[in-house]
Amino acid sequence: MQYWRNYIRGGIMSREFGYCRISTGRQNIERQERNIRTAYPNAVIVKEVYTGTKFQGRKELEKILDKVQAGDTIIFDSVSRMSRDAEEGFQLYEELFHRDISLVFLKEPHINTETYKRAVMNQINMTGDKIDLILEGVNQYLMELAREQIRIAFEQAEKEVSDLHQRTKEGIETARLNGRQIGQRKGTIYETRKAKAAKDIILRHNKSFGGSLTDEETMKQAGISRKSFYKYKRELRSIS
Repeated sequence: MQYWRNYIRGGIMSREFGYCRISTGRQNIERQERNIRTAYPNAVIVKEVYTGTKFQGRKELEKILDKVQAGDTIIFDSVSRMSRDAEEGFQLYEELFHRDISLVFLKEPHINTETYKRAVMNQINMTGDKIDLILEGVNQYLMELAREQIRIAFEQAEKEVSDLHQRTKEGIETARLNGRQIGQRKGTIYETRKAKAAKDIILRHNKSFGGSLTDEETMKQAGISRKSFYKYKRELRSIS
């Protein structure tokens, strides 16, 4: 597949890549692609299905990272699409920043590399006097403040995934201890694959369970009716 499309920006040959990732083949990747194309219509969209938290092993993302050059831009729908491992995500961010690769996070614009770059550029000029010791300390503080905002964003993405998994685990354990039936009851109708897939999407992506999608967006992504959506949502809440 030919990913690389060139265009001129400020006299420099630059490229824009939109990276979309989902965790399973049952999920709908169209929302991420639509968001990126709305903001960056010229971006080359690269899609990937990958379940891990680290970027190693994401073949399509690794292709982008190998190919990007100074002046190129990578667009993500959210910071979690880049990495759900806080430390690794922060290290990759800094590596790409120092390679002069622009990073754009549509849902967290406050940590776009352009914002970080402004913090670097807007340093207080030295005066050549003793007061420079104070100004240097202020500049270092401002830089650390900017870096901390980036680190917090990646930590939040990691925490959301961890919290969701923990809530689900605790809900199932609570139901077991209370004697509540979690799986198939003898004599009941077998739950279809479509229902299981829809519940998985609701649990992973709906705002009620720590995701980013509204009820309407979740219904559309799962491809289910309003009646089915709220039925599955009630069942999931009963074990949360």
